[in-house]
Amino acid sequence: MRLVLVGGLVVTLVFGSSVALAQKSGGVLKMYHRDNPPSASILEEATNSVVVPFMSVFNNLVIYDQGKPQNSPQDIVPDLARSWTWSPDGKALTFKLQEGVKWHDGQPFTAKDVVCTFDLLTGKAEPKLRRNPRTTWYGNVDTVTANGDHEVTVTLKRPQPSLPALLASGYAPIYPCHVPSAQMRTKPIGTGPFKFVEFKQNEGIKLAKNTDYWKKGRPYLDGIEFTIVPNRATAMLSLVSGKFDITFPWEVTIPLLADIKSQMPTAQCVVTSMNVTTNLIVNREAPPFDNPDLRRAMVLALDRKAFIDILSQGNADVGGTMQPPEAGYWGMPSAMLAAVPGYGPDVTKNREEARAIMTKLGYGPDKRLPLKVSTRGISIYKDPAVIFAGQLKEIWIDAEIDIIETSQWFAKVGRKAYSVGLNTTGNGVDDPDQNYFENFSCKSERNYTGYCNPEIDKLFEVQSAETDFEKRKKIVWEIDRKLLEDGARPVIMWNRSGTCMQPYVKGYVQQINSVYNGFRFEDVWLDR
Repeated sequence: MRLVLVGGLVVTLVFGSSVALAQKSGGVLKMYHRDNPPSASILEEATNSVVVPFMSVFNNLVIYDQGKPQNSPQDIVPDLARSWTWSPDGKALTFKLQEGVKWHDGQPFTAKDVVCTFDLLTGKAEPKLRRNPRTTWYGNVDTVTANGDHEVTVTLKRPQPSLPALLASGYAPIYPCHVPSAQMRTKPIGTGPFKFVEFKQNEGIKLAKNTDYWKKGRPYLDGIEFTIVPNRATAMLSLVSGKFDITFPWEVTIPLLADIKSQMPTAQCVVTSMNVTTNLIVNREAPPFDNPDLRRAMVLALDRKAFIDILSQGNADVGGTMQPPEAGYWGMPSAMLAAVPGYGPDVTKNREEARAIMTKLGYGPDKRLPLKVSTRGISIYKDPAVIFAGQLKEIWIDAEIDIIETSQWFAKVGRKAYSVGLNTTGNGVDDPDQNYFENFSCKSERNYTGYCNPEIDKLFEVQSAETDFEKRKKIVWEIDRKLLEDGARPVIMWNRSGTCMQPYVKGYVQQINSVYNGFRFEDVWLDR
């Protein structure tokens, strides 16, 4: 094994599909899945518990190069679109489509399917999606028109250079016109390298090779099987025993990594950043956290270094609302971040200020605030929730942890049926348009906290239309600072974690700035 340094952390190098090796066809990749996906419909869900098993059923118009670890605009490659061009005014994007592509049920893929997908995403279709978490991604889309069977034009209300970046995400598959949305939740039909076989609730998911895949020679695997194992310790033991070929992506914590390597020295493990924050969501509309002073006290109580040391042995990052450099493109400089109240390193000073606020509000050692902290029932949520509850005691808040199953979590926070939540937010794309419009804009259904600042909403559009990268970055930093000062969704840390696999698994490349975009699996093969 060769060791490389990625973002300050020594990791095992996993060779991508670009390495000149003799790929072998055949075999079924066996992966454990961390929890029960709420459905099979990527367009309707907001978790990589859905994207990881079902991205390979579909194709996008464009996609991030699956052999490169960092998503960038320069690495967007053709998928169902073989080429694309912008109009001179930057408001129309025309895609020329692949010909001869078929859906898994044999129906031909055409430009009409692209139009139908955009109609779903923009709310123009009947019937509508049950949930539409990415409405804000496409709020700038005016019309989508088919120019025959193999060309489609997306017309925008204003220039938006980041649109191809959004369309390259695993969250942006093309759906078939002729299949009802209800069926896509249980028996999805795609054009991708793998066909859906079955989804047994709380048991597992099976996919089979698409032998008529339009990309000749792909995929190499005969199929993929995902077995649902909610207990992470059990799943890791199953990997070591040979039951699984690969862990669920990023489910191997730094402490677990040492255990796996001691029991399975041949394991290939890679630890990277992943564009996922551990953060707080606060119901700003309901007492007691409709009080901005109380929200500020809670943020000041946080000891981010303690979270990082306990959960990842120091291998995580402090950052704002955009992923910190070098893994991310848009994060603010560390000196600028440290100047934001509550984000500097002097925890003692911060907590003294927090206790002064609590005293002013009538709380103290003899009058404590009871609180229920809601969190999702998987380890990446539960573990930091326990630490958070412990830190709140420093400012006279007694927190009880309320564990919510994945199938209920997003619905619960979406209707604001919580007071404070320990949350993780994974960005589908390393671009401000995705993060800001989805998580912080006034009209987004994914804005779980109810935060709304019309002036910042205007800045979202200003940065979105800016074509100069350096100018756009400075606008983004200013937005980031304001969001942190407002406590819009307080960031605890930017996570790093790992994936381990058997030594014969080849061609899987873990992407460092999204947990949603690297699961086409068409280049993965088994060397055995």
